[in-house]
Amino acid sequence: MTEPAQLRHDMVEHQLRGRGIRDRAVLAAMGAVPREEFVAPALAPHAYDDGPLDIGHDQTISQPYIVAVMAEALGPCPGERVLEIGTGCGYAAAVLARLVEQVYTIERRPELAAGAARRLARLGARNVTVRCGDGTLGWPEQAPFDAILVSAAGPHVPLALLEQLEIGGRLVMPVDSPRGQHLVRITRLLDGELRHEELGSVVFVPLIGAQGYPETLERRHASGELARPRSEPG
Repeated sequence: MTEPAQLRHDMVEHQLRGRGIRDRAVLAAMGAVPREEFVAPALAPHAYDDGPLDIGHDQTISQPYIVAVMAEALGPCPGERVLEIGTGCGYAAAVLARLVEQVYTIERRPELAAGAARRLARLGARNVTVRCGDGTLGWPEQAPFDAILVSAAGPHVPLALLEQLEIGGRLVMPVDSPRGQHLVRITRLLDGELRHEELGSVVFVPLIGAQGYPETLERRHASGELARPRSEPG
Protein backbone atom coordinates (compact mmCIF):
# COMPACT_ATOMS: atom_id res chain seq x y z
CA MET A 1 0.00 0.00 0.00
CA THR A 2 1.04 3.61 -0.53
CA GLU A 3 1.43 5.60 2.65
CA PRO A 4 -1.98 7.42 2.46
CA ALA A 5 -3.71 4.13 1.64
CA GLN A 6 -2.04 2.46 4.62
CA LEU A 7 -3.02 5.35 6.88
CA ARG A 8 -6.64 5.10 5.69
CA HIS A 9 -6.61 1.37 6.35
CA ASP A 10 -5.23 1.89 9.85
CA MET A 11 -7.80 4.64 10.50
CA VAL A 12 -10.65 2.34 9.53
CA GLU A 13 -9.35 -0.57 11.59
CA HIS A 14 -8.36 1.27 14.75
CA GLN A 15 -10.34 4.51 14.92
CA LEU A 16 -13.58 3.23 13.38
CA ARG A 17 -14.00 -0.54 13.49
CA GLY A 18 -12.08 -0.66 16.76
CA ARG A 19 -14.57 1.76 18.33
CA GLY A 20 -17.69 -0.03 17.22
CA ILE A 21 -18.51 1.24 13.72
CA ARG A 22 -20.06 -1.79 12.02
CA ASP A 23 -21.76 -0.54 8.84
CA ARG A 24 -19.69 -2.14 6.07
CA ALA A 25 -20.66 0.46 3.48
CA VAL A 26 -19.63 3.32 5.78
CA LEU A 27 -16.32 1.62 6.58
CA ALA A 28 -15.66 1.07 2.87
CA ALA A 29 -16.47 4.68 2.02
CA MET A 30 -14.24 6.01 4.79
CA GLY A 31 -11.47 3.73 3.55
CA ALA A 32 -11.80 4.99 -0.01
CA VAL A 33 -12.00 8.79 0.35
CA PRO A 34 -8.53 10.44 0.37
CA ARG A 35 -8.84 12.63 3.46
CA GLU A 36 -5.49 14.29 2.73
CA GLU A 37 -7.11 16.00 -0.27
CA PHE A 38 -9.44 17.94 2.04
CA VAL A 39 -6.84 19.68 4.20
CA ALA A 40 -4.07 22.20 3.54
CA PRO A 41 -0.81 20.65 2.25
CA ALA A 42 0.92 21.51 5.52
CA LEU A 43 -1.66 19.42 7.41
CA ALA A 44 -1.67 16.47 4.99
CA PRO A 45 0.69 14.41 7.20
CA HIS A 46 -1.94 14.71 9.95
CA ALA A 47 -4.98 13.99 7.76
CA TYR A 48 -5.64 10.64 9.45
CA ASP A 49 -4.97 11.78 13.00
CA ASP A 50 -7.67 10.96 15.53
CA GLY A 51 -9.05 14.48 15.81
CA PRO A 52 -10.40 17.49 13.92
CA LEU A 53 -8.14 19.73 11.82
CA ASP A 54 -8.36 23.41 11.00
CA ILE A 55 -9.68 24.30 7.51
CA GLY A 56 -9.77 28.06 8.03
CA HIS A 57 -12.69 30.43 8.62
CA ASP A 58 -12.85 29.15 12.21
CA GLN A 59 -14.04 25.75 10.97
CA THR A 60 -12.64 22.24 11.15
CA ILE A 61 -12.77 18.97 9.27
CA SER A 62 -14.34 16.64 11.83
CA GLN A 63 -12.33 13.76 13.23
CA PRO A 64 -12.81 10.58 11.19
CA TYR A 65 -14.71 8.84 13.97
CA ILE A 66 -17.43 11.49 14.24
CA VAL A 67 -17.92 11.45 10.45
CA ALA A 68 -18.40 7.69 10.62
CA VAL A 69 -20.70 7.89 13.65
CA MET A 70 -22.97 10.40 11.94
CA ALA A 71 -22.96 8.52 8.63
CA GLU A 72 -23.82 5.24 10.35
CA ALA A 73 -26.58 6.93 12.38
CA LEU A 74 -28.01 8.39 9.18
CA GLY A 75 -28.30 4.92 7.66
CA PRO A 76 -27.82 6.01 4.02
CA CYS A 77 -28.84 3.56 1.31
CA PRO A 78 -28.17 3.28 -2.43
CA GLY A 79 -30.72 5.23 -4.44
CA GLU A 80 -31.38 7.82 -1.72
CA ARG A 81 -31.12 11.59 -1.90
CA VAL A 82 -29.34 13.25 1.03
CA LEU A 83 -29.12 16.87 2.16
CA GLU A 84 -26.03 17.93 4.11
CA ILE A 85 -25.90 21.19 6.05
CA GLY A 86 -22.38 22.51 6.62
CA THR A 87 -20.23 21.41 3.68
CA GLY A 88 -16.98 22.73 5.12
CA CYS A 89 -14.14 21.28 3.08
CA GLY A 90 -16.42 18.68 1.47
CA TYR A 91 -15.05 15.56 3.16
CA ALA A 92 -18.32 14.27 4.65
CA ALA A 93 -20.08 14.96 1.34
CA ALA A 94 -17.45 12.85 -0.43
CA VAL A 95 -18.09 10.00 2.01
CA LEU A 96 -21.87 10.27 1.58
CA ALA A 97 -21.46 10.36 -2.20
CA ARG A 98 -20.20 6.77 -2.07
CA LEU A 99 -23.27 5.66 -0.12
CA VAL A 100 -26.24 7.28 -1.86
CA GLU A 101 -27.46 8.35 -5.28
CA GLN A 102 -27.31 12.13 -4.82
CA VAL A 103 -25.92 14.52 -2.22
CA TYR A 104 -27.03 18.15 -1.95
CA THR A 105 -24.81 20.12 0.39
CA ILE A 106 -25.07 23.71 1.65
CA GLU A 107 -22.27 25.89 3.00
CA ARG A 108 -22.84 29.47 4.15
CA ARG A 109 -19.25 30.67 3.60
CA PRO A 110 -18.59 31.37 -0.10
CA GLU A 111 -14.87 30.56 0.08
CA LEU A 112 -15.48 27.16 1.67
CA ALA A 113 -18.35 26.35 -0.70
CA ALA A 114 -16.26 27.18 -3.76
CA GLY A 115 -13.27 25.24 -2.48
CA ALA A 116 -15.38 22.19 -1.67
CA ALA A 117 -17.03 22.25 -5.10
CA ARG A 118 -13.64 22.35 -6.85
CA ARG A 119 -12.24 19.59 -4.66
CA LEU A 120 -15.23 17.29 -5.13
CA ALA A 121 -15.21 17.84 -8.89
CA ARG A 122 -11.49 17.07 -9.06
CA LEU A 123 -12.04 13.82 -7.17
CA GLY A 124 -14.88 12.78 -9.48
CA ALA A 125 -17.80 13.10 -7.02
CA ARG A 126 -20.27 13.92 -9.77
CA ASN A 127 -23.30 13.12 -7.65
CA VAL A 128 -22.64 16.02 -5.23
CA THR A 129 -24.15 19.47 -5.77
CA VAL A 130 -22.79 22.32 -3.63
CA ARG A 131 -24.76 25.46 -2.84
CA CYS A 132 -23.75 28.56 -0.89
CA GLY A 133 -26.56 29.74 1.39
CA ASP A 134 -28.39 29.45 4.69
CA GLY A 135 -28.51 25.76 5.50
CA THR A 136 -31.13 26.19 8.21
CA LEU A 137 -33.65 26.85 5.43
CA GLY A 138 -32.76 23.65 3.60
CA TRP A 139 -33.11 23.24 -0.17
CA PRO A 140 -36.87 23.41 -0.89
CA GLU A 141 -36.50 23.03 -4.67
CA GLN A 142 -34.93 19.59 -4.24
CA ALA A 143 -37.05 18.37 -1.31
CA PRO A 144 -38.11 15.96 0.01
CA PHE A 145 -34.93 14.19 1.12
CA ASP A 146 -34.48 10.63 2.33
CA ALA A 147 -31.93 11.78 4.89
CA ILE A 148 -30.54 15.07 6.24
CA LEU A 149 -27.19 15.48 7.99
CA VAL A 150 -26.37 18.68 9.91
CA SER A 151 -22.75 19.25 10.92
CA ALA A 152 -23.29 22.13 13.38
CA ALA A 153 -25.18 22.45 16.66
CA GLY A 154 -28.40 24.45 16.82
CA PRO A 155 -30.73 25.50 19.62
CA HIS A 156 -33.31 23.19 18.04
CA VAL A 157 -33.87 21.27 14.82
CA PRO A 158 -34.89 23.81 12.14
CA LEU A 159 -38.54 23.43 11.18
CA ALA A 160 -37.65 23.93 7.52
CA LEU A 161 -35.48 20.80 7.60
CA LEU A 162 -38.18 18.71 9.26
CA GLU A 163 -40.64 19.82 6.59
CA GLN A 164 -38.23 18.69 3.87
CA LEU A 165 -37.80 15.18 5.31
CA GLU A 166 -39.42 12.34 3.38
CA ILE A 167 -41.72 9.84 5.08
CA GLY A 168 -39.35 7.25 6.52
CA GLY A 169 -36.51 9.76 6.29
CA ARG A 170 -33.89 10.35 8.99
CA LEU A 171 -32.30 13.57 10.22
CA VAL A 172 -29.11 13.54 12.30
CA MET A 173 -27.72 16.67 13.96
CA PRO A 174 -26.23 17.96 17.22
CA VAL A 175 -28.65 20.01 19.35
CA ASP A 176 -27.85 22.23 22.33
CA SER A 177 -29.65 21.71 25.62
CA PRO A 178 -29.14 22.70 29.28
CA ARG A 179 -27.30 19.38 29.64
CA GLY A 180 -24.91 20.17 26.78
CA GLN A 181 -24.88 19.17 23.13
CA HIS A 182 -26.38 15.86 22.10
CA LEU A 183 -26.43 14.12 18.77
CA VAL A 184 -30.05 13.36 17.89
CA ARG A 185 -31.73 11.30 15.20
CA ILE A 186 -35.25 12.13 14.09
CA THR A 187 -37.22 9.73 11.91
CA ARG A 188 -40.43 10.74 10.11
CA LEU A 189 -42.80 7.81 10.56
CA LEU A 190 -45.49 6.61 8.18
CA ASP A 191 -48.21 8.48 10.09
CA GLY A 192 -46.20 11.71 9.88
CA GLU A 193 -45.16 11.61 13.52
CA LEU A 194 -41.52 12.20 14.46
CA ARG A 195 -39.47 9.74 16.51
CA HIS A 196 -36.64 11.35 18.50
CA GLU A 197 -33.54 9.47 19.67
CA GLU A 198 -30.49 10.73 21.57
CA LEU A 199 -27.24 9.18 20.37
CA GLY A 200 -24.68 10.66 22.76
CA SER A 201 -22.85 13.80 23.79
CA VAL A 202 -20.91 15.83 21.21
CA VAL A 203 -19.34 19.26 20.82
CA PHE A 204 -19.80 21.13 17.51
CA VAL A 205 -19.51 24.64 16.13
CA PRO A 206 -22.77 26.66 16.24
CA LEU A 207 -25.38 26.41 13.49
CA ILE A 208 -25.75 29.94 12.11
CA GLY A 209 -28.84 30.98 10.15
CA ALA A 210 -32.41 32.18 10.15
CA GLN A 211 -33.54 29.06 12.04
CA GLY A 212 -30.34 28.64 14.05
CA TYR A 213 -28.10 31.03 15.95
CA PRO A 214 -27.40 34.67 14.96
CA GLU A 215 -24.11 35.64 13.32
CA THR A 216 -23.09 37.48 16.50
CA LEU A 217 -22.63 34.10 18.17
CA GLU A 218 -20.21 33.03 15.46
CA ARG A 219 -18.21 36.24 15.85
CA ARG A 220 -17.97 35.68 19.61
CA HIS A 221 -16.82 32.13 18.94
CA ALA A 222 -14.16 33.35 16.49
CA SER A 223 -12.91 36.01 18.91
CA GLY A 224 -12.31 33.44 21.63
CA GLU A 225 -15.20 34.45 23.89
CA LEU A 226 -16.57 30.93 23.48
CA ALA A 227 -14.53 27.79 23.91
CA ARG A 228 -13.68 26.30 20.54
CA PRO A 229 -15.88 23.24 20.00
CA ARG A 230 -14.40 19.90 18.98
CA SER A 231 -16.30 17.57 16.68
CA GLU A 232 -16.03 14.65 19.03
CA PRO A 233 -18.66 12.41 20.63
CA GLY A 234 -18.65 11.87 24.35
